[in-house]
Formats: sequence, C-alpha cells, structure tokens
Amino acid sequence: MKFSEQWLREWVAIEADTQGLADKITMAGLEVDDIDPVAGEFSGVVVGEIVACEQHPDADKLRVTKVSIGSEEIQVVCGAPNARVGIKVPFATVGALLPLKEGPGNFKIKKAKLRGVESFGMLCAEEELGMADSSDGLMELPADAVVGQDIRECLNLNDKIIDVDLTPNRGDCLSIAGLAREVSANFMAQVTEQQVADVAAEIDDIFPVNVVAKEGSPRFITRVLKNVDVSAKTPLWMVERLRRSEIRSIDPVVDVTAYVMLELGQPMHGYDLDKLNGSLIVRMAEEKEKLVLLNNEEVELNSKTLVIADEQKALGIAGVMGGNDSGVSTATQSVLLEAAFFDPITIAGKARSYGLHTDASHRFERGVDFQLQRKAIERATALIQEVCGGQAGPVSEVVSEELLPALATVALRADKVESLLGIRINNDLIEGLLSRLGLELTATADGEWTVAVPSWRFDISIEEDLIEELGRIYGYERLPETIPTALLKLKQVDEGKVKEADLRRVLVGRGYQEAVSFSFIDPKLHKQFDHQREAVALANPISVDLSVMRTSLLPGLVKTLSYNLNRQQSRVRLFETGQTFVRNGEELKQENHIAAVITGSRFPEGWTGKNEPVDFFDLKGDVEALLDMGGAAGEFHFEKGIHDAMHPGQCAALIRNGEVLGHIGALHPTLAKEFGLDGSVLMFEAKVSPVISGFVTEFNALSKFPEVRRDLALIVKQDVAADSMNRMIREVSGELLKDVRVFDVYAGKGIEEGHKSLALGLTLQHASRTLKDEEVNQLIDSILVRLEADFGASLRS
Repeated sequence: MKFSEQWLREWVAIEADTQGLADKITMAGLEVDDIDPVAGEFSGVVVGEIVACEQHPDADKLRVTKVSIGSEEIQVVCGAPNARVGIKVPFATVGALLPLKEGPGNFKIKKAKLRGVESFGMLCAEEELGMADSSDGLMELPADAVVGQDIRECLNLNDKIIDVDLTPNRGDCLSIAGLAREVSANFMAQVTEQQVADVAAEIDDIFPVNVVAKEGSPRFITRVLKNVDVSAKTPLWMVERLRRSEIRSIDPVVDVTAYVMLELGQPMHGYDLDKLNGSLIVRMAEEKEKLVLLNNEEVELNSKTLVIADEQKALGIAGVMGGNDSGVSTATQSVLLEAAFFDPITIAGKARSYGLHTDASHRFERGVDFQLQRKAIERATALIQEVCGGQAGPVSEVVSEELLPALATVALRADKVESLLGIRINNDLIEGLLSRLGLELTATADGEWTVAVPSWRFDISIEEDLIEELGRIYGYERLPETIPTALLKLKQVDEGKVKEADLRRVLVGRGYQEAVSFSFIDPKLHKQFDHQREAVALANPISVDLSVMRTSLLPGLVKTLSYNLNRQQSRVRLFETGQTFVRNGEELKQENHIAAVITGSRFPEGWTGKNEPVDFFDLKGDVEALLDMGGAAGEFHFEKGIHDAMHPGQCAALIRNGEVLGHIGALHPTLAKEFGLDGSVLMFEAKVSPVISGFVTEFNALSKFPEVRRDLALIVKQDVAADSMNRMIREVSGELLKDVRVFDVYAGKGIEEGHKSLALGLTLQHASRTLKDEEVNQLIDSILVRLEADFGASLRS
C-alpha cells in the first residue's frame, strides 16, 4: 500500500524523520519497500493566474497569455488547450529548474521566442513537475490558491510516498487509520482520529435491499443522496492524496468512496439510483450470467460468485468491481451509496478467477472491520455533500447478527510473555503497548489480563498472538539473544533406503538437469496427461492456469522441455522430484514421485561419435541405474503398459512385487503435436518410495569355483517379452544362476513371420563346488521345457 507521509502525520504526530519512521514500522513487521518524493526536483515554480489570453498571430495552436504572479505580469506563449483567462496554474519563471522527463537531472527555463513572440517562462502541467507520466493540459489549481506562492507550499509537495508491503493477515493496516494505530504503538504517540459525525437525514428516501446470500454479506448498508452535482470538481487536496496512493481521480462520488477506503479501510460503491430497477438483491450469480464491468470488460459469471443485482440483472461482483450499466456518471443526479461487510472466504480468489485485482478485492479478501460500515457511509456522505451538495436520506441497514464474526476475548499472562520472549516487560508497558493497538485490557490479577480484541484485528485469537504483538512493537531487536539448549539425539538412519538426494546425484551425473515446477497446473494441461483421475481444484488459485493440483510431474516437465526446445536447446535432459496430489475418496493422497524427460542426441555434439537420437533404451538404462542404487534391481521388471500420455505401442510399466510403480515410454503423438515437438521425446515417472527401498549391504564371499556359460538361441513370437523369459529362467535355476543376458535379437530371413530369435547367455556357478556337465545339462533341459510350456519357445536350428 502506498500512502502520503504528511497524511499519516496528520493522524499521529511523531518527531522521527521519514527514514526513522520507515525503519521503525519495518522492524514492527510492516516492511517498507520504497520511499519516493511526491513530485520531481524543481525550483522557481509559483502560482500564476492567467489574466489575459489571445491567439498567437502566427500559430493556430499557440496562445499569448499574460500571467500574474502578484508582483508583476509576465508574457508567456502557451500551447495548452485549456489555457484561458481566470485559471490559476503552476508557473515556472525564467531561471526555474524543472526535472527531466527521462533520467536524472533538470533543465533550466530561459527566455525564448516562439514564432516571433517572446515568452518569459512556462505554464506547467503535472507532467512537467514530475507529478504524472502524462498530462492533457495545464494543471489547474484551486481558485483560492495564493498568487505568487511557491507551488511546493501551495500543494504540500514537500512530502514522501511510502510504499508498505503488508502480509495477508494485516488487512487492518490497509488504511491511514490502521497505519496510525501501528505508528502510535511504535512511537508511544497519541492518534488524532478523524471525527465522523452522523449526517442528519433531509429526505425520507430508502432504496429496498434484499440480502439472499446472508452468509456472504452479513451486513449491508445503503444510503440515498439526491440532487447531487457530479459535474463538480473534486478538491485538489483530495485528488493529490488519491494520486499519492496511486488512485486516479474520476469524479467526485467515485473519488470520495476511494478516499474513504484509503482513510478508514472500508471499500464502498456508488450507484446511479435512476439506473436501478426495483430493489438491490445480494445473491449468488447464475451460472454463465453475463456482466459488463466498470472497465468495459464482459465476464461470464459462475454460481460461486457473490453479486449485487437489481430485479433485472447483475450490477457488479460483490467486493471486486461494479458494473458499467449502474455506475455514476456526470449525468447522475441521485446516488445510492453502499458500504458492506463481505465474508472473506466468499470473496477470496474471485477477482483472480476473472483476471482482476482491485483495491476493494485486496481488502475484502484479507478481511474488513465488520463494525466500520456505518462510520464509512457517514464519512462519505459528509464529503459528497461538501463537494457535490445534495440531500441525504436515512441510513438503511440489513444485518444478520448471528453471521457476523464474534469479538474475541483472550487471556494474557505476564509469565507467559516472559517465557516466550525471554524478557520481563513491565506490566504498565504491556498495557500501554497493547492499548495503543486498540486492544482493551482488564486486569484480573497481578500480571494477568483479559484482553478484548477489536473488530479490525481478526488475526488475534490466542495468547501467543498477543505475545507476538508485544514482541514486534516492543522491538525484536531489543530481545536478548540466548543460545537454546536441548538434548539432541542422532536420528537413526535406515541403511536399507536410498536418499532422494542420491537419486538426484545419479541423474545429474548422467547428464540431466533438475527442474522445479509448480504443484499447480492448468486444468486443460492436466486432462491432456491424465484422463482417468480428477484433479483437485484449488479454493483460492493464483490464476486460472494454475488452478488444479498436479496428479503427475510429467505435465510440468514436458512444458519445460518444450520451452527449452523453443529457445534453441536441441538436446534436453530434465528430471524432477516432487509431490503429486490425488483424490482418494474424501481424502487427499500425497505421494513423492520422480520423473524425467529426454530428447535430442544421445551424446553431446562432438567429433568422436555419430549424432544419434536418443531411444527407449537410453532412458531405460538411466532408470535401471536408479533402481540399482538400493541393491534391489532384481526385484523390478518391465512389462508392456498403458499410460494416457505415452505412445500406445512404446510404453512399459515398472513393476515390483506385482505392483505398478510407474511407467516409461515415448510421448504420445497427439501430445507431441499439441506441444509442437518434432523429435523423439522419452519420459518416465515412478513413485519414489519403492525406488529408494532396497537392502542393507551384506558381504558374500566370492566363489572359488569356475563359472559355466551356456548360450540358448530361441525362436519365440514377436510379442514375447525377453524380461518375462529372464524371470522364468531365474525362477527355475535358483541360486546356480549368476546372470542371464540377451545378447542378440534377430527377425527376418530364415525366421518365420511373426517370430523372432532371442539369444540368451546363462552364467552358472556353485558357491562350494564345481558344477558337473550332467547337472548343467539337466538344468538347461528343465529351462527349455518351461520355456516351451510358458512361451512356446523352441531352440533355433
């Protein structure tokens, strides 16, 4: 939030300078991001009044004016369209220094001759004074501005704009009133609060209001104002305060509602009463109901959005933005003011879901004081009447007391304060600090209080919250530094498990780079990769394209791979470890996964080898390296599998003890086309837990007896998996089999169509004796019998 330092100092008088103020509130948790001057560096600019204005004799767009600065009248040539007799404007005299539009430094005003007419100075717009990025004409000053007065004094430009970055729980500080309370507590100063008197009703008009969605709006206050002159000009002091908070002046009614929001913290809205039909209705929107907002953007509403409507249509999104059809304009004569308390949960995320972010939604999402609405509407009424005139009706309130937040009462003990902060704070100081934050303390015993929490501090509910307030206002830097003492026990390490960090190191060593992607993804992206499972939608998403929780790591990795390929990275190897989120009935199941994608050439470009593209077995080798980390690689095997995001004929399931742990394969051609990926893209994903579960390393003595090697050339059908045959051979061979490898695959001439030749090498060895040919032959015969029975395999002749 940006605010004027001078405005804050009107509420609370402190002796500290600007930097001292910024440092103090930063240490109290209200971090100051920036401090800027309200205008550029300039000198020699005074209030001037145009007393004569004639057309330039030799230029259609220039005028020759006489400007009075009190002591003399000066001739100035001006091209501004609003230059006219009687207005008061900033006037830069000869010798004045004005800021440059771009970069540091300034330029000096000199005597000049424009189209043959001498000009002795310059009439200024906001842009020339560094008060705006652009201007349409001269800056018009109030009629009561003193001619000849330094413009800095006239407009209070010796001021600073302070930008405070507030945490989401401190919505109470999104106003001058809230900031004043904080400064008061930090500097032990008194707050001079703006006194708001009730405005007496002069007319009896009330506009009917029907709150249907009571949970969303427990309090809704309105007031009718008639005979309002919206064409009146907003006072410059108000325009300036709005500008210093980065709010653009629009018209007096809108400006007043924005001003009250900045001053008190209550967002408000003004309707053109003559554009309303029947009554105001606070309800949930109808599905796909259309609404044109004040920014002229048409949105399609959903049934979870709270709206303000009349009897014909929706008028605005509650707590976010009003509609264009019912907004105040210069033709408005009757205004309906609205000040409401909206439930933060109802409003949360609605602005972002429509691609919006407004000052109102920023406040309502964090919580607005539920007792502030009547005060705000009285303040706004008084200011509108001061600027625009008009007669006010009575204040009309629709409230559901049982749905309003309850005021909290919290017990506080001095001993607990000392226990948590490590320092004994005087009881009187505790009372003084907390009372300046608006908390009401009632002593119940020596060093014990009952604390009534004000309606604007919805973030305080337990004793620790109060102690945190004391700590930050007292000053964290003043708390003693003590070294904590504790009995620390070394954590027992399961040696049978591989560390996730070691998995990452293996992949990095094999040429991969680690990627970290959002746990939230676009719903469309989720459906592209996972057709079966419904993604868990976020209640308060960052944006529409980050609104569901991922069920897989692959969408983020493929998106990142595409991003890199589009930036001339032809060889990409990425991996990620992270959580996935799957709905399991009413519960949310969270699992750690590991995934990787590769594309491009097998090896980095070089003169030593061919530039061959990666294939399935490159990635499979990397996966097997991970599986081997725990010493349990023999428990894993691959079978033909199906995955929504993978090629139907190039996908394998990773299995351990009959459970599918993950998949490996090529990216589905449809997805490759949608992402614009031309080359081969291979990917895998698996659960981390089974991958890192291995065995504790044990020593086994090497056999002193010779190995026996037997090779089998077998004819099998094309769809028979070599891994299935390997597992069967291990099962039959038992401890005698040390290794089995596929060393040749052939299909073609001499092999029946639909079949292939697999050459397997079996290595046999006994731990305590030399194997005899008879028992080896007997074992091989048993293996061949099982191969024929299970797979229809026959020896190749």
